[in-house]
Amino acid sequence: MRRYGKHTDEDDIRARPNRKGNRPRTNIRPKHEDAAEGMVLTVDRGRLTCLVEDRVVLAMKARELGRKAAVVGDRVALVGDLSGKRDTLARIVRIEPRDSVLRRTADDDDPYERVVVANADQLAIVTALADPEPRPRLIDRCLVAAFDGGLEPLLVMTKSDLAPPDELLELYGALDIPYVVTSREELENGDAADRVREQLDGRITAFVGHSGVGKTTLVNALVPADRRRTTGHVNAVTGRGRHTTTSALALPLSDDEGWVIDTPGVRSFGLHHVDPSRVIHAFPDLEPGTEGCPRACSHDEPDCALDQWVADGHADPQRLYSLRRLLAARERREGD
Repeated sequence: MRRYGKHTDEDDIRARPNRKGNRPRTNIRPKHEDAAEGMVLTVDRGRLTCLVEDRVVLAMKARELGRKAAVVGDRVALVGDLSGKRDTLARIVRIEPRDSVLRRTADDDDPYERVVVANADQLAIVTALADPEPRPRLIDRCLVAAFDGGLEPLLVMTKSDLAPPDELLELYGALDIPYVVTSREELENGDAADRVREQLDGRITAFVGHSGVGKTTLVNALVPADRRRTTGHVNAVTGRGRHTTTSALALPLSDDEGWVIDTPGVRSFGLHHVDPSRVIHAFPDLEPGTEGCPRACSHDEPDCALDQWVADGHADPQRLYSLRRLLAARERREGD
């Protein structure tokens, strides 16, 4: 039986109603040219605290961003209520391109990388000289992540009243990494904070370190007006510290001198995401020597051209040793 007559047009055909009562989905996304610029300060269960001009605004990610996530340090565009008043909520509609990223995976077998911090200029690697003992393999891995992500490394050694820094300084001397040595007494009287602050001037610096090294104590000394967390203790049996920082947080230094980003303490730093070929970019004295390397050279094999480059006097042999140690760090776990 014919449902419609012979001469039907589009108006005669009934359309199935939309049961949800909303508009049909579209691939056209609003541009939001008038959105305000902001910086993500911290992320907590889907809510992002952002700095918009001189106001702290709570926001959530707009649906059109899909799976793209904003992290601490991201420059974002926001719309909605930007007053910063209580019980107001803005929307993040755009995440601007990143200048740098600090990324890590849970372990070397995990293919899923996680962006920890965006747009930082510097990575301050905090390590205790004792209680707990230094972990050079973890330091090496943090250095690889810094070089890979476009951050300049800074080595901060704490608790020098318990052990001298000579051994670590000798290990990393060939890398020409700036460093600061501090003691617990200097942290208490402010001398250590002043010396560290000189390295942070005008920069966005992310602080990383495993638990118990005094990272949060140092951050509290740098930003006394906004003490981050209470400090923890080191377990006498395991030699490991207790986590006192549970989420990354950006804190401004006084007089707009820069930013400190405190990150949770790490016990592992997976490098599954790192392409070893990018680590060589942090060694400008060695990089020209790779032109004679075979294709896909690991820079640690018999026919690597870097051996001859160093033998010809173009670079210090210790620099090549340091490069190979960092490349090997990606292939072994911190505890090995």
